Amino acid sequence: MQLKKLDFNLTVCKLASVKDAAIDSEFFFLEKTDEEISLVCLTADTPANTIERDDGWRAFRIQGVLDFSLIGILSKISGILADNEIGIFAVSTYNTDYILVKSENFDRAMSVLFDAGYEVIP
Repeated sequence: MQLKKLDFNLTVCKLASVKDAAIDSEFFFLEKTDEEISLVCLTADTPANTIERDDGWRAFRIQGVLDFSLIGILSKISGILADNEIGIFAVSTYNTDYILVKSENFDRAMSVLFDAGYEVIP
């Protein structure tokens, strides 16, 4: 399985309104539930009026379109990283999964996953 490094810095934040999100940005995830509105975005595109924010994230994507019948892909990756004391923030789209790790752990995460048999592509 191929993992694609994403070469930009990300911020995870909480917003008061979806109107606060910069939806014209090149890359973002916006989630709204009955309890909160969360935004993952390029650090440079982080809205000024966040309720909370956590900078310093990097991400990689599982390459290709993952069929909904596939089981355990995210679980296996998160397990490998957890065994190496690397925390994650995961986001899923219709096609695939994105795994965020803190910037200081990114290179080690890529190395650990490579050692576990994943192909890491630039």
